[in-house]
Amino acid sequence: MAASLHQRPAQSLLSNPSPHSPRFSLSKRPSSLLTRTNLLLLFSLLIILGFLYPYLGISQSLFSNTHFKFQSKWRNYSLEEAVSFVGQNGTVIVCIVSEPYLDFLNNWLISVTRQKHQDKVLVIAEDYNTLYRVNERWPGHAVLIPPVLESHSAHKFGSLGFFNFTARRPRHLLNILELGYSVMYNDVDMVWLKDPFTYLDGNHDVYFMDDVAAVKPLNHSHALPPPGKKGRPYVCSCMIFLRPTSGAKLAMTKWIEELQEQPWTRARKANDQPAFNWALMKIEKQVDMYLLPQSAFPTGGLYFKNKTWVRETKGSHVIIHNNYILGFEKKIKRFRDYGLWLVDDYASESPLGKL
Repeated sequence: MAASLHQRPAQSLLSNPSPHSPRFSLSKRPSSLLTRTNLLLLFSLLIILGFLYPYLGISQSLFSNTHFKFQSKWRNYSLEEAVSFVGQNGTVIVCIVSEPYLDFLNNWLISVTRQKHQDKVLVIAEDYNTLYRVNERWPGHAVLIPPVLESHSAHKFGSLGFFNFTARRPRHLLNILELGYSVMYNDVDMVWLKDPFTYLDGNHDVYFMDDVAAVKPLNHSHALPPPGKKGRPYVCSCMIFLRPTSGAKLAMTKWIEELQEQPWTRARKANDQPAFNWALMKIEKQVDMYLLPQSAFPTGGLYFKNKTWVRETKGSHVIIHNNYILGFEKKIKRFRDYGLWLVDDYASESPLGKL
């Protein structure tokens, strides 16, 4: 009896096969993990990782270098190169855009594309984000002309940022004329319903549209309108066509001079349009000017506010300008109300796609 009691514990310790025994797990686990096969596998894995790591770094470096080359290419892209690339039959279509206006750019582009004139469009970007985003999706169709404006500075009509943004316009247009190209300028809060080029009658130096909401006779004069209450005409600087003539160059030069003489101040929050009108009035006898028909190129104050006139001139409208209203959201809502906010359903028609 004493002998059997003494032997039972010893037999249990040596013969217990249970894998749940603490003693079993402590004694067996290290030997199962540190086998020669497992050590070889671990060593091989370390070698493979050490071999691949430099290549992963090269991949990241290649991406970084590619990104740098992309940005550098477009930073160095000149106006002369851009105009040569997009110009067709000696003509370019120009808009000037900062990043907050990209949706309006896309909306306008859809309408231009429907008239098959998108290939001659050049976007003059006022910030690097716009330059890169446009050229990433539509290479060669955007150029930046230094100095660079702060991308959100041109939001508010009447602000210094807005003045600085618009005041650069005549210099850009003059530079294109000096390269020997005709140029059509558009604000991007516009929509084309027809091809405007078919309305450029004759061979005049400068073409423009009126900015008054008062209804004109259908056979109105195409001369520069007479001065209004402020002593100058009310021509819109939003849509201009220029031929590379001495008269058109004089108009842009005089516009630049007027802007320099009438800078922005807090008391008189100027923009580029009054200076454009003063310039045209002062050189009227030296430049061949043409006022486009109101029925085809109505101002927003007429098209969006005179339903009777719109009904009577239905089928005549060529370009609609969403002015006489302030604020992005208000402009978008008005375009939507009239079925002219195209980016909601037709973004695929734009060369930029959906932004």
